[in-house]
Amino acid sequence: MAGGLFVLTLSAGVLAGQEGSGGNPEAAKLHNPVAVTPESLAAGETLFKRRCSGCHGADAKGGPPKEDFMKPAPNLLDAKSDHGSTEGEMFFVIKNGVPPELVMDAWGERLSDTEIWTIVGYLRDAAKKAQ
Repeated sequence: MAGGLFVLTLSAGVLAGQEGSGGNPEAAKLHNPVAVTPESLAAGETLFKRRCSGCHGADAKGGPPKEDFMKPAPNLLDAKSDHGSTEGEMFFVIKNGVPPELVMDAWGERLSDTEIWTIVGYLRDAAKKAQ
């Protein structure tokens, strides 16, 4: 998929832009190549519940910390985002995790780009409905 190829060409500069809190200007330029349809939303929900709900809760509103020294997983449906809230930034965080501590695991080796974009579409739709 062309969007996936573009993502693969992102350089170390994007990784550097992700460190710390705040957005990622390079990742923010990415747009979801997966059309939002009833089928893609259902697939995104299924993937989210299977892969993400263990930390972020089945409703995507956050979950308890997995270890005493960790912060709770954030609410993914509210307006607050520590690592950017664009589609591209969400994709980048899911794919690459949150360096340097990787408090959010990288899923790029376990999920395809299309699966990650499907989750992003689902989360964006769920956030709109939650408002």
